[in-house]
Amino acid sequence: MLFNAPEFILAFLPVTLAGFFLLGSLGRRRMAVWWLVGASLFFYGWWKISFLPLIIGSVLFNFAVGTALIRKPSRWLLALGVAANLLALGWFKYAGFLAETANLLAGLGLPVPQIILPLAISFYTFQQIAFLVDAHDGMVEETDFGRYCVFILFFPQLIAGPIVHHKEVLSQFDKPEIYRPRLGTLAVGLTVFAIGLFKKVYLADPLSETAALAYAPAAQGVAPAFVDSWVGVTAFSLQLYFDFSGYSDMAIGLALMFGIRLPINFASPYKAASIIEFWSRWHITLTRFLTAYLYNPVLMALTKRRMAAGKPLLKKSAPAFVPFIMLLATPTMITMVLAGVWHGAGWQFLIFGAFHGIMLVVNHAWRHLAPRRALPAWIAWTAHPAGVLLTFGLVTLSFIFFKSTSLTQAILVLQGLIGQGGAEALAAMPPPPTVAAAGPPPNFWDVILRKAMNRLMTEDVWRVAAGLAIVWLLPNTQQWLAGCAEFASRPDRPAGLVPKLAWRPTMTQGVAMGVLLCLTLLQAFSAAPTEFLYFTF
Repeated sequence: MLFNAPEFILAFLPVTLAGFFLLGSLGRRRMAVWWLVGASLFFYGWWKISFLPLIIGSVLFNFAVGTALIRKPSRWLLALGVAANLLALGWFKYAGFLAETANLLAGLGLPVPQIILPLAISFYTFQQIAFLVDAHDGMVEETDFGRYCVFILFFPQLIAGPIVHHKEVLSQFDKPEIYRPRLGTLAVGLTVFAIGLFKKVYLADPLSETAALAYAPAAQGVAPAFVDSWVGVTAFSLQLYFDFSGYSDMAIGLALMFGIRLPINFASPYKAASIIEFWSRWHITLTRFLTAYLYNPVLMALTKRRMAAGKPLLKKSAPAFVPFIMLLATPTMITMVLAGVWHGAGWQFLIFGAFHGIMLVVNHAWRHLAPRRALPAWIAWTAHPAGVLLTFGLVTLSFIFFKSTSLTQAILVLQGLIGQGGAEALAAMPPPPTVAAAGPPPNFWDVILRKAMNRLMTEDVWRVAAGLAIVWLLPNTQQWLAGCAEFASRPDRPAGLVPKLAWRPTMTQGVAMGVLLCLTLLQAFSAAPTEFLYFTF
């Protein structure tokens, strides 16, 4: 079931809210929690009911292992639990790819299984692995099965996150106030949901048509034209952000209607001036998970091994720079390569992760090598926007591998970016007689410039320009709602906003958000709802 579908908005959500608050108001809090669990399973089974036994079995298994680890920590039991989760994820997500790779490299002739990827398996697997690790480390006290179920299955974050930590959610179900309807949280939750739905319907979905300028020809085995390539890949970067941040906003808004606060997942990532800053703003909960449960353990293991070998702790001085960067590079590359293949099975995802790993290592190296002295004012003024443009450009290039369904498609798009596609073929064509009579045929860059000028007046370019203006010039959702007590944990004055434009519980803003929601719903219901991009991961 999709958040932007009529059956969800007009039927499932109102019924689920009404049942939860009715049971809670009657003092049946435990039943209210189980009502949410049942509704979430119905929500998940709407897509494909045959995968319900898989997710239910995963919850039962991990709760049993987690409970045993709480009572008596065991490294062997933890290893068994983590291995079982990774084995299930590996079978459904990577079995076909590994068989194809083995056949290609070794000619084994293995049968390639045709497996349908279960919805959300990447997300609920990560959440449960984190639960098992924390249970083993003595950081979990939860042994109530119903609350564990709602932590994993809570429908707003079940399909595509945010990836929540058990401490963030479980304790909130102890609060008596969440079981009673509160106008403030319902109104603010609906506001955040409306913002996310607007991003999906009015920004992300139209940009998919523009992204096709680059990726549709490449899917047919043809390198796209030069201008189409740049417009298309930029459009996809914007589409991915608006689609995924829109989903996260909708998830956060839906949870808030039930009185539950989910963590923020995006913080204007395209305003980042470095790739390190980008990953602190993009898919924040994934970055947090990978840092805590993969990067830090690998780094600690390498550091302990170095100390056991009698080598001194590394310093940031010039002589120790290379080994220092190598110590950081190893866990960084391991983490980012695994993050890449977590998104999908294919060489293009491995390259996507490795590319980001290399950029992060280079960024760390630059931070340690760059001079610390004050820069001239004119350089300091241009340094930040230059960093933003460079970071956005590199991230956009990396998303070519993220978007492409094969390595071949990604290479064709890259060829289009350097003018080896349709534009080059057009430049090589003989000019019309009228042009030939007037002078020599136009060269390649003449054709490029003419096509670029023609493109400036097209709807596709204006879509991209509008998207860039939004991500670079406007505040994000949490900045706009920073003064809202129901949304922000510590309400504050929104930074960078004209006071009159900041969120306020006024009639004017209420009417404006109501109009926005109505227009967005009309647009969403006017055609078949489209899936969110992260549903495939």
